[in-house]
Amino acid sequence: MSLYATQDEKKQAAAKAALKHLPKGGILGVGTGSTVNFLIDLLPELQLEAAVASSEATAERLKNLGIEVVDMNHVGGLDAYVDGADEIDRHLHMIKGGGAALTREKIVASIAKKFVCIVDDSKWVEQLGREFPLPVEVIPMARSAVARKLVTLGGDPVYREGVVTDNGNVILDVYNLNILNAIELEKTINNIPGVVTNGIFALNKADIAIVATNEGIEERTAI
Repeated sequence: MSLYATQDEKKQAAAKAALKHLPKGGILGVGTGSTVNFLIDLLPELQLEAAVASSEATAERLKNLGIEVVDMNHVGGLDAYVDGADEIDRHLHMIKGGGAALTREKIVASIAKKFVCIVDDSKWVEQLGREFPLPVEVIPMARSAVARKLVTLGGDPVYREGVVTDNGNVILDVYNLNILNAIELEKTINNIPGVVTNGIFALNKADIAIVATNEGIEERTAI
């Protein structure tokens, strides 16, 4: 018997459990997505000095709660970054970018002292990329050229039609990649001319994962 009646209840539980890992009164980096939205609603409890948002949607949500959103260029670092994931494995490597905010998410995470990932257990996987495609943010003029390179890596890239990122770029969702070495593949794809970044978060992985399971909350670290 599950403690949670719905997937949203799991997401909400993970968000609530993350609060104790986040700074009170500090500057927090905030990610994007449905699980993070539950967390944002709880952030007034932390009485933050300010927040850095990974997307325009997150910035708007924070502002609506009276939380000051500051430009990342005006902060030297972040006490913590909190975000969800589309997939996460036992190494705490992740695939992110389902909401097309992967580049800003990766940038904000890079200056944080701690990366807290909040997910429900449907996002916990044995191997990245088997179920969820890998998003790659691409400069529009390079879309076809990048797609051809991704095919040589064994992937099946599909243009995410109708989506333009906050940076004015497009997304290729790459299916059927065999992600056995996430760090090396992240580097390889990022070195393709025209790629802004890809959705593998392995070079800058999570420090802790807060996972909502049917039995309750589990705090997991990398194996």
